[in-house]
Amino acid sequence: MSDSAPMPTPLPIQLDKVPGGDKIFSDPTYFRSLAGKLQYLTLTKPDIQFAVNYVCQKMHSPTVTDFSNLKRILRYLKGTCRLGLNINAKTRFLLYGFSDSDWAGCKETRRSTGGLCTFLGSNIISWSAKRHPTVTVVDRSGVSNTVYHCN
Repeated sequence: MSDSAPMPTPLPIQLDKVPGGDKIFSDPTYFRSLAGKLQYLTLTKPDIQFAVNYVCQKMHSPTVTDFSNLKRILRYLKGTCRLGLNINAKTRFLLYGFSDSDWAGCKETRRSTGGLCTFLGSNIISWSAKRHPTVTVVDRSGVSNTVYHCN
């Protein structure tokens, strides 16, 4: 992958429109090895945390599309290898928090994945991304009206 072109994002914008989703990847052990290595990298590169989590959910039966997504993360890392967490001592002492969710983004379970990050001034001090333990049912008008707990 050293000669590959860098990518601007770790995953494509429309994940369900990537071709090859039905074809099983020929070497799942290799897929698991690469995905496992990327999990350790998320400790210092929070920008890939969602993408790596998404790819790792496919470890049991990876498809050709899943391997393409894995390679895309590697190509993204190639273009952002000089970026990282910076700690600035001369920052304002203000606490900021941001969060987002994909609102039932998993097509199989209809569960949402949410993420958050907390900054002290310009320094990131915590971040998290996880799948929510509940399913939200949204009616045709877009209004959320029922929540079911998953076991």
